[in-house]
Amino acid sequence: MVKLSIDGCSVEVIEGTTVLEAARLAGISIPTLCELKDLNLIASCRVCIVEIEGNGALCAACNTVVNEGMTVRTNTPRVVAARRGNVEAILSQHRSACTSCVRVKTCALRKLAEDLAVGESVVSMPAKGAWDASFPLQRDESKCIKCMRCVAICEKVQHCAVWDRAGVGPSTGVVVKYGLGIDEAGCALCGQCITHCPTGALTARDDIGYVLDAILDPEVMTVVQVAPAVRASWGEDVGVSRENATPGRLASALRALGFDRVFDTDFAADLTIMEEGSEFLEFIGSDKPRPMLTSCCPSWVRFAKLHFPNYVDRLSSAKSPHQMLGALVKNTMREEAEASGKKKLFVVSIMPCVAKKYEADVPELSTEGGADVDAVLTVREFDRMLHLFGVDCAALEETAFDNPLGLSTGAGTIFGRTGGVMEAALRTAATILTGEPASLEACSCISATPETPWMAKELDVAGTKVRIAVASGLANTAKLLNALDAGEVEFDFVEIMACPGGCVNGGGQPIRFNTEQAAERAQVLDTLDAAETLRMSHDNPDIPKLYDEVLEKPLSHRSHEWLHTDQETWNI
Repeated sequence: MVKLSIDGCSVEVIEGTTVLEAARLAGISIPTLCELKDLNLIASCRVCIVEIEGNGALCAACNTVVNEGMTVRTNTPRVVAARRGNVEAILSQHRSACTSCVRVKTCALRKLAEDLAVGESVVSMPAKGAWDASFPLQRDESKCIKCMRCVAICEKVQHCAVWDRAGVGPSTGVVVKYGLGIDEAGCALCGQCITHCPTGALTARDDIGYVLDAILDPEVMTVVQVAPAVRASWGEDVGVSRENATPGRLASALRALGFDRVFDTDFAADLTIMEEGSEFLEFIGSDKPRPMLTSCCPSWVRFAKLHFPNYVDRLSSAKSPHQMLGALVKNTMREEAEASGKKKLFVVSIMPCVAKKYEADVPELSTEGGADVDAVLTVREFDRMLHLFGVDCAALEETAFDNPLGLSTGAGTIFGRTGGVMEAALRTAATILTGEPASLEACSCISATPETPWMAKELDVAGTKVRIAVASGLANTAKLLNALDAGEVEFDFVEIMACPGGCVNGGGQPIRFNTEQAAERAQVLDTLDAAETLRMSHDNPDIPKLYDEVLEKPLSHRSHEWLHTDQETWNI
């Protein structure tokens, strides 16, 4: 252990700890823009500088290792003056457009400039640079502060390495690798670069205007659905605590925006389990190559097609839940829309995800009713709409989602966190195989850790051995797939989620700079699941009713037409 003093406080930390981490452990805040714990310690922003006794030069706290007896001061006049100068230098190369920037409330640079009483730069900056405006991931080069956090997260955590450094010294910048267009660079659209960017340089395509046009059109019936993980996060940017950001208040918030019908994607998650679970039960008795892979995460599907194409034919053919619900709406509600004088159905999905924007545009996902989903809004866009409409979310009364596509179970809710899809599938599959209600504890899928990139488990279900694995984060996914390729491991069923921790940590979720909230949000979903009376997808009474009246049975001809796809045909 190493003992040191920080701002007069005695601190004891393990050897090799940086000054920045030691200060955090002591509850002392040191500002930073470029640091990304264990991933990006390049000290490029120079705003974490501190004064160390006996050292003439100021040191960057993020990559200075503590020494025995070290005395550190984090807020001397010399330090503050230097930080102000460094932030002024950053702003001189940053196009300040705060009033129109979607990150104005969550921009770490703006917050730091405010804290240090640094005014906006008056230097004229060029426009954002050439970019494909239709691509779900958007970049404004003029707002990039060259912190390289996007480079680190994409390469080291998400295994895509879309971004690269270019130039040297003051000319250093971030570019798409090899000078490619973003649509050619192997981007999985996980959006982790967006949530880890300290400014508005990286954002998701804004589709609010497109949705508003539909809401305002008297000839359009607007139908909105909301993903499981959204209920764990939507209140964060609209002043509603986790305790009060209930599903019922969420449904009321959606109605306050003027949508005609408000459905719950959790219902479609239950439906996904019936289709994917039935598919797995057929698969487990076959001699098809192992493993079968989940398909509800479009970022994972993109990643597989772009980086591990040999696994695409092992993906479940089940569409993701929001695409399933969109197909049901488009194919079953046309008469209702026409009877109310509407000429068109317009389906909007509120998602914690950027890749869902891409997925909704995949032509191969259309049915005779047209595109399953017309527009996808991230949670951030949803919250901006609530601000735009002046909705006092905390004061809303709770209401139920519309039926028949609004009732759901706890199994549908846990889809939003890593392991949830597998756990929900096992609850139903085990029940069907044994003829008795499955043990919830036996079906539990605990998340993996950095030390164990994936979770593995073997179950004995009615005499059938089922080997499962769960991985989240695309670097962990790559390690698992490489291990499968090498014959080091064997599994029957594998769940993959592109974002670390699952959809609760999706690229479309609210942003808190340098604060990871996956575990806290996952706990919200687990709490909601535990409070449900119905906790297995097959116990949802509206599911068998839907099959009886419309779909016939899982994996029927109509189910395949509406609820399944062939990812090998998708054009990336």
